[in-house]
Parts: sequence; C-alpha cells; structure tokens
Amino acid sequence: MDYNFYRRNFGEALEDISFRQFDDLGLKLSVEEVLESVALKIYKPEWANEIQSPLNSKSRIFFSVWVNDKTIKEGKMYYNIHALKLRELKGYKISSRDFAEKFRTQFIEYKEDWKNVDINFGPLTLMEGWINLNIETIQSDIIDLALNFLKISPIIDETLDSFKS
Repeated sequence: MDYNFYRRNFGEALEDISFRQFDDLGLKLSVEEVLESVALKIYKPEWANEIQSPLNSKSRIFFSVWVNDKTIKEGKMYYNIHALKLRELKGYKISSRDFAEKFRTQFIEYKEDWKNVDINFGPLTLMEGWINLNIETIQSDIIDLALNFLKISPIIDETLDSFKS
C-alpha cells in the first residue's frame, strides 16, 4: 500500500471539509495511520475517558473511514463506528450491549443513507459498511462519508445521555 498516496488524499479531503459544522457539534477530525491502515477518524473528546488523548483512550467512541492492503485488493473503502469499553466510560453506567441496541434502534432511520452498511455485529462495532474505492473520487467520497456521520452523530450523544450516572 502506498501510505503517502492515501495519507495525502485523506489529508486533502480533510482540508476540504467545512469544519464549522463539525465544530458546532464538538466533533474533531484527524487523519491517522493505525493498524496498517490510513484512516479518517471523527470523534468527540467527551466520548472518551482521556479527553487530552481521546484517540488513544481505552474507553471511547469514534467514526472511522479507512483503507489498507486488504480493502484496496477488494476495491473497497470501509467505514464504521466503534464503541470501545463503554462500561469504563466515566460518568456513565453503560452495558455495551444495551448501548449498541439503543443506538442501532435509532440508526435504522438513517440506514438507507449508508451504502452496504450492516449493524449485525457485537457491541464494539455499532455499524460498519463499505463503498467502492475509486481513486478518481476518493476525496469527495471521504467527505461524503464524514458529512453522513455528521447527521447521525447526535444519536451517539442522545444514547449516551440515557446512560448518565
């Protein structure tokens, strides 16, 4: 995999995103190299225990769009929402399964907006899907997925609110 190529394309997509809408919701965006992948991650520091380091916190929620050698061979770019170790999230009393079920019940309303999405996972992956990897449109595809997440991110806040301790 050509990390420089994908990191550049993900970075340029990030530069073209209007941050105001994300900032208004408290969302942060970052391009990362993780697990032999290049990924765009969208998160709120409040969705993690370690607010100074939310992308490395053991307990956290984030949206991700990524490519790696496997996805490239498949001709796909994947996306998902992870909810990791929510039972440890400070200020909440959460069962990961209950959180996932509640989130997915609300997400169903938006499911048709997400190509090839599936919600039949354990509680760590709230949803996951993929789109065709097209080098000609990769940047606009990343932006479209980010804007799609922007629409559903309030579901995470609403779901978390119902588990406040």
